Amino acid sequence: MKRILLLHQNFPGQFKHLARNLTADPNVQMLAIGRETAPGMEGVSQLIKYDLAREPGAQTHKYVRPTESAVLYGQAVVRVLLELKRKGWTPDAVVAHLGWGEAMFVRDVCPDTKIFGLCEFLHHGSGVDLGFDPEFPATLDDRLRVRAGNGHLLVSLDACDVGISATPWQRSLYPAAYHSKIDVIHEGVDVDHVRPDADASLLLPNGTVLKAGDKVVTYVARNLEPYRGFHIFIRAVKKLLEQVPDCQVVLVGGDRVSYGRKPKDAPHWRAKMLAEVPLDLTRVHFLGWVPFETYRKVVQISAAHVYLTYPFVLSWSLLETMSAECLLIASDTPSVTEVIEDGRNGLLVDFFDIDGIVERLAEALNRPEQFMHLRRAARGTVKRDFAVADSLKRYRKLLGLKG
Repeated sequence: MKRILLLHQNFPGQFKHLARNLTADPNVQMLAIGRETAPGMEGVSQLIKYDLAREPGAQTHKYVRPTESAVLYGQAVVRVLLELKRKGWTPDAVVAHLGWGEAMFVRDVCPDTKIFGLCEFLHHGSGVDLGFDPEFPATLDDRLRVRAGNGHLLVSLDACDVGISATPWQRSLYPAAYHSKIDVIHEGVDVDHVRPDADASLLLPNGTVLKAGDKVVTYVARNLEPYRGFHIFIRAVKKLLEQVPDCQVVLVGGDRVSYGRKPKDAPHWRAKMLAEVPLDLTRVHFLGWVPFETYRKVVQISAAHVYLTYPFVLSWSLLETMSAECLLIASDTPSVTEVIEDGRNGLLVDFFDIDGIVERLAEALNRPEQFMHLRRAARGTVKRDFAVADSLKRYRKLLGLKG
């Protein structure tokens, strides 16, 4: 019996498919550790939740605050591990997201345990996300803060046996000395569940029913914010509504901030952008956060899906939309360009080119038959390179498991 621990403050996070797979394996005893706010997942009852002893001090220098926070997360996990050891349970392997410091001290408590660290993203002071958008210029202070804030990520990676990045580009952001230590394994997409459906329909809150084949433009993000091009998209929508008067626009995403900062003069980015760009809300539908099955219907009825992002982590929504055989109009930015090839399995646009985005959308809505080959190729790309079954095989091999 192999003992495997999954460590993610927001469990399951990226470990959803892996957790389900390990739970079903009679030769594996799996536990998960997450913060008290972790949602958990159906079918996985072995989740131990922890509290932080405190938050970072108010007087802590802002450059050091991420490190202090990471130490507090790491200490919280140490307390859980020590209690497990007291009860006679020590993991043979740990798979941990390195982003919050939870894995920083695992090696010290469990010296003989194999540690696999998910290396999602290493921020840079220039050339990546910070300073990419001239609307939000980076200061020297920002660059110094980012450099200092990366310290705990590299400490955690150094304590791992193997790092894991979702894409080659995301791995490339780490220091070259670590590249040979980091495998590229995406967590995978359930291509059997997220698939095209010509009969799909979506009931909107106002009672309107949208169906596959309608002129529907979609946009999805965890939260509506500039990192995912929300401000650019809303400006494009205003022009699109004028050019294609019979189209509808559906947006999925919350009003919090996942990346970057809140606007200074509005409660959230949706309010700020609607104040700048008034839209006809009988044609533009903000659904907020929705259950996965509703989201799946959104991408299945979509005639064209817009995915804009700073050079940043690749979203699940991009791949799931491709798996649903949707037409992607995506920004020509890393790591999108590792997946989308313009004119082969989607359409690439300059992130800032509002008129270019509108032009692509109008073509897609008015002449959908010309883009059917791109839809089919998009699903083919995901089935070949990102199918969850293949990802799980690679994870299981790393963990020394059969199958």
